[in-house]
Amino acid sequence: MSEKKMQRRFFLRVSLGVGGAMVLGGGIASAQPPQQGGGGRRPAPPPLQPSAFIQIDRNGMVTLTAKNPEMGQGIKTALPMLLAEELDLDWKMVKIVQGDLDESKYGSQSAGGSRSTPNNWDLLRRVGASARMMLVEAGAKRLGVPAAECRTELGKVIHTSSGKSVGYGEIAADAAALPLPDPNSVKPKDPKDYKIVGKSMPTVDLPAIVTGKPIFSIDFKLPNMLYAVFEKCPVYGGKAVSANLDEIKAMPHIKDAFLVEGNGNPSSLLSGVAIVADKWWYAQNARKSLKVTWDEGPAASHSSVGYDAKAKELFAQKPFLTVRKDGDVDGAMAKAVKKVDATYQFPFISHAQMEPGNTVALFKEGKLELWAPSQTPGAGQRMAAEALGLKTADVTVHQLRTGGGFGRRLANDYLVEASWIAKKFAGTPIKILYSREDDMRHDFYRPGGYQHMRGGVDANGKLVAWYDHFVSFGEGDKWVSSSNIAPSDFPGGFVENFGVEATLIPTKIPTGPLRAPRSNSLAWVVHSFIDELAHAAGKDPVQFRLDLLGDARMVGTGPGAYDAGRMRACLEKVAEVSGWGKRKLPKGTGMGVGFHYSHSGYVAQVAEVSVDAQNRVKVKKVWSVADVGSQIIHPSSAKNQVEGAIVDGMSEMMAQEITIDKGRAMQSNFHDHQMVRHKQAPPEIEVHFITSNNSPTGLGEPPLPPALPAISNAIFAASGKRIRTLPMAKEGFKWA
Repeated sequence: MSEKKMQRRFFLRVSLGVGGAMVLGGGIASAQPPQQGGGGRRPAPPPLQPSAFIQIDRNGMVTLTAKNPEMGQGIKTALPMLLAEELDLDWKMVKIVQGDLDESKYGSQSAGGSRSTPNNWDLLRRVGASARMMLVEAGAKRLGVPAAECRTELGKVIHTSSGKSVGYGEIAADAAALPLPDPNSVKPKDPKDYKIVGKSMPTVDLPAIVTGKPIFSIDFKLPNMLYAVFEKCPVYGGKAVSANLDEIKAMPHIKDAFLVEGNGNPSSLLSGVAIVADKWWYAQNARKSLKVTWDEGPAASHSSVGYDAKAKELFAQKPFLTVRKDGDVDGAMAKAVKKVDATYQFPFISHAQMEPGNTVALFKEGKLELWAPSQTPGAGQRMAAEALGLKTADVTVHQLRTGGGFGRRLANDYLVEASWIAKKFAGTPIKILYSREDDMRHDFYRPGGYQHMRGGVDANGKLVAWYDHFVSFGEGDKWVSSSNIAPSDFPGGFVENFGVEATLIPTKIPTGPLRAPRSNSLAWVVHSFIDELAHAAGKDPVQFRLDLLGDARMVGTGPGAYDAGRMRACLEKVAEVSGWGKRKLPKGTGMGVGFHYSHSGYVAQVAEVSVDAQNRVKVKKVWSVADVGSQIIHPSSAKNQVEGAIVDGMSEMMAQEITIDKGRAMQSNFHDHQMVRHKQAPPEIEVHFITSNNSPTGLGEPPLPPALPAISNAIFAASGKRIRTLPMAKEGFKWA
């Protein structure tokens, strides 16, 4: 939809609610991003109707609705802050509630790709500004003064010269009766006047979280609720043929056990065996006695060993796909003074979010009601409706707070499974709850990959040739989810003689986006190899990268366009704050650098690491500099996102790996797919932001990718040992 049409379709709608509360909102057409994890791209929704966003009661208490899924990224606080800022509210008089799924009112409701902030930045500020204009007009009439002489502050309309004021609650009904403001007159506040945005306001739900209150989806209960477990074939895509159902149903507290045929879609409903009991533990315990005959299907022949062997074989053959080809790579390589040849490998890994899959479903009188922790509740709604043969309008989804997602909850398999089971127990709520083993062995994994890199530098230490044969997963020219490399990926466009080719290995293993998809592995390979080239050239690693970035300019066009100036500023700043090249480090300690552009964010990081004689690694400090636009909405949450991303990256690089044998995942829990422990995390992470003249973008993903190469390169600087295989434990390293 064009910007002109969006402006024409902007309007404000006001209605009088119960008890004289003024319900303020508007209608703004907004872009509809594609849904991931099922459901596909769909037509844009009708103009947004955020009349449910703002409610002001007679006492001046303001209820703001948070529309997007909250999974720890802080969006339940940040988006209402935009409304509160434009309304000039007293944050102490604000109540925030989580909105249910209703895309006809809220527009797209999803959490993925760090899109919540950029998709709502302008939209919600305009809604709040429109409401403020109406309140000013109503307040001016009540005070008997011109509206132009009034201002707003802390939930009041104030006549500037006399100091007379009236609270929003007193004029709510009057404002509701006013005509709509002219869309062209709606102007959000100047950032210099912000009193809420840009400040670390109290985070919604934080007191409940730190005191262990039951506010997460896993805690949700309904009266008379039954619990279900769902046993799927350990081999991906396998089908249940038969099971000892009579034996299971005869066990105490078991209400039913039955086969589920499934629809063959791993994001929706696979074949399996459902067991329902009056308590989850009874269902889970009965599962231990379950004996299932499986048709394992073709995935049973797949293994990590087989993939490794196939990759080695393919590296010796001509690549199948050309991703990008610039200049004369072979000619430039032949003339290069120094050449580097290296093969990098990274594994499949699990999302390993703290809260395993769960959903409460109630099927009653032909309608379905769901309480779910989904990143794409709209897709889940449509998939549940399709699985049960319902109209989408007959499925209600309540959004519950999620204990982490990282991309796993872009898929809605647990939601559809709960829906299917609930239909057999019409009138009774059913809660499906995955065990940790369910969650890890039936994930949509970050795909592994293999990259054979060749690079050359000239006599001046300039990078003159770059070649990457990427062996990834898919078939022919069809990549599996999150496995591809793009023509615009760095350093494409920055090296005159540049080539990326690819060959794909067929796989039956389900894959999907993991926090900073593709970037979380590609950044490690690219910046580790750049580091190798810098050392071969005898150049400082930071200077080598600055030379590669060159002057401030846009490289490429369209969605893949790369702002070299923004990244250069981040790199120069992180070198400055870390004291790069100016600090005397003890033996066994080194510093490494990495940067990456992903999800519209530019981030550069430096890590200081020590490595002892037993290859025990301690990350002593990480410096991070990010440019995610003109405004950090909620600084404490933003800092938390950067810190969490770095620690998350540490977990991914040391010991996390999903290995496949006979079509099965061999890892099952945190003991063999390890997370970083508190004592292993960096004692200090120093976070800086550069504000640029760009609209604010998200921050959940961009800080993760550069952490891996920064730490990996620091390990090389400290020990002289280059890491080319993840997890690092395979090369003998461990966290101190």
